Amino acid sequence: MPLHFDDRRSRIAFLKANIDSIYARLTDDLDRFVRIEQLVRDAAVAWPGLVPTPAQLDVEAARPLKEKQGLEIDQALLLSHILADAVCGTHLCHAMLLPRPEAQAALAMLDIDGAVDLGPVRVERHGKAVHLISQNPRFLNAEDQTTIDAMEIGVDVATLDPATEVAVLRGAPVTHAKYVGRRIFGSGINLTHLYQGRIPLLWYLQRDLGFVHKYFRGVAAPDSLPDDVAGFGTEKPWIAAVETHAIGGHCQILLTMDYILAEAGSFMTLPARKEGIIPGLANLRLPRFTGDRIARQAIMAERRLDCDSEAGRLICDEIVPAGEMDAAIERTVALLSSAGAVGAIGNRRALRVGAEPLDLFRRYCAVYAREQADCHFSPALIQNLEQNWGAGSRL
Repeated sequence: MPLHFDDRRSRIAFLKANIDSIYARLTDDLDRFVRIEQLVRDAAVAWPGLVPTPAQLDVEAARPLKEKQGLEIDQALLLSHILADAVCGTHLCHAMLLPRPEAQAALAMLDIDGAVDLGPVRVERHGKAVHLISQNPRFLNAEDQTTIDAMEIGVDVATLDPATEVAVLRGAPVTHAKYVGRRIFGSGINLTHLYQGRIPLLWYLQRDLGFVHKYFRGVAAPDSLPDDVAGFGTEKPWIAAVETHAIGGHCQILLTMDYILAEAGSFMTLPARKEGIIPGLANLRLPRFTGDRIARQAIMAERRLDCDSEAGRLICDEIVPAGEMDAAIERTVALLSSAGAVGAIGNRRALRVGAEPLDLFRRYCAVYAREQADCHFSPALIQNLEQNWGAGSRL
């Protein structure tokens, strides 16, 4: 007899009582690694009504955010319950740290040409360093549904490239009239696409359990749990080159980097409060850099952090004069690779054990999945986007 879910309360009750058996069925008793994108699709087939079907999501995807029915909340609740379970959640985190299948072909191209263009992302070899360059120039290198897959493949390629020892993250020059020709590290989530309903709720979790986590913890292998105690993956030290600004999600990314170069005059912000969403893992990570008070001011009161300020220097390692970023990158690559990358990688792992073990990351993401779902479909988000971004008048 098929299960019948009358409302969200009955779905939650079913998840609470059965999450271990649900996840076991979806992964063949944890014998298969399944990414979240596929996991929710499989769950829709296995338990009709538990999460929306692909057909229902196609209808939702065509609607602007203010007209969506919030069906995706049930996907977030499923993932939140999985992540809250130590065994299931750890297995899912491991799955999301595995390299994307597309990375192998991109690696082969990098080996032949020394560069590979993935559209929104370009990967280039420069001596001992591999450069990962985000390029979404119309939207000031913002992130959206059109960039997320390419970015994760790019992170895989940069991390797994055997010919380089250090990775560099940088933004490409943009075409916007205000900044034409200038490099921008990144402008966070594409608020225009968000308002138009073109960024699904799953995007947040795919991003933060996927490529952002890979910056921090590396790319995993199937046979080794990447918890830094039982095992680990393949990783490199990461250098961030902040030019112009690092807004929102790009400020979040800085909190995963090993060394941050910041152009003089650049700044960082976390305007998620003004938008009405949760700024990824910043709530967990930012207090480690700035302390609790400044972190709360940045997250909850829109405090701007100029890179060359007392607070900004708690995040940024070096302020670079205008026009000297290329030289600064070369100098920092030499610094991190001069004694071989193995020491830097070992220290990355040792720092993670105390700062953010995998279990802490998993538990945070269980909360994040649930709370971001409420924020994403809140009427307050629409109001904030219209009042603070003028989203209704943008194309």
